[in-house]
Amino acid sequence: MSDTTFRKAICAALEEELERDERVLFFGEDVAAAGGVFAVTPGLYERFGPGRVFDTPISELALAGAAFGSAVVGKRPVFEVMFGDFLILAMDSLVNQAAKFWYISNEQAPVPLTVRCAVGAGGRFGAIHSQTPTPWLLGVPGIKIVAPSTPADAKGLLKSAIRDDNPVVVLEHKRLYSISGPEGDGTVPIGEANVVREGSDITIVAAMRGVHDALAAAETLAGDGIEAEVIDLRTLRPIDERTVLESVAKTNRVVMYDEGPELGGWARGLLGAVAERGLEDIDDSWVIASGELPIPYSPTLEDDFLPSAERLADEIRARVKAPARA
Repeated sequence: MSDTTFRKAICAALEEELERDERVLFFGEDVAAAGGVFAVTPGLYERFGPGRVFDTPISELALAGAAFGSAVVGKRPVFEVMFGDFLILAMDSLVNQAAKFWYISNEQAPVPLTVRCAVGAGGRFGAIHSQTPTPWLLGVPGIKIVAPSTPADAKGLLKSAIRDDNPVVVLEHKRLYSISGPEGDGTVPIGEANVVREGSDITIVAAMRGVHDALAAAETLAGDGIEAEVIDLRTLRPIDERTVLESVAKTNRVVMYDEGPELGGWARGLLGAVAERGLEDIDDSWVIASGELPIPYSPTLEDDFLPSAERLADEIRARVKAPARA
């Protein structure tokens, strides 16, 4: 299987789904002629034409309204919100219409729309262009949230999102667009986490860019005799509690690693689920998250604000006693 970049894997997923299903539409700000502000979607406009791939005015609420309307009449729209921070401008159509319509229509009308948005800090974009809007959406029944960390998952989860009959938000971390890896083939199931590294001493749960930090920390800790198991959630709603619980039952320790505020984020909620499911007597459990303040623009301050592989390894090392070496 050949390698590709994260951004090319996303474009490949869109191309394949546009080719496979004539009901699929793709639109957003500068996604067609310009190929996307992060150069993710070049060539789609030229291949599929302005009837199926097109640029729009700068109005996220209009984008969401158009997607909702086209979805309920049989299309499968995909629209891009340039930065996840601006997703809040589309929340009325997403939360009060798209997420509820299956329910209020007595299960007569699905809403198969997909939202793509770039998220995440570390790129020096400042407080209004660096947020990850997961906490805004976690409490909304009817919306699914996928959060890939690799090119293969970016492609497979996006293909699954487009085929899903529910609204799906696809979070694409800006600092992942250039990473390379196998492209993958076919779809990736929504709602299934992936154990990307096996270990016996502690479970690290992460998503998106955080998975790469977790793997780096795990390699460092292995040199100290601490074997960390790393779980890539891949989907944040619905969240795969079963895979996490099975891992924690084995390691008896868990740390949730999240680039985002601890209050209201997936990490604290998942940690609560671990306790609620009868594992409250585990040896140790905690959350590592970013600070409770807007994301700084200054490179020095932003680096200090973000959790890191080094901090993750240091905290685990301080809290987990390494097994004696033979």
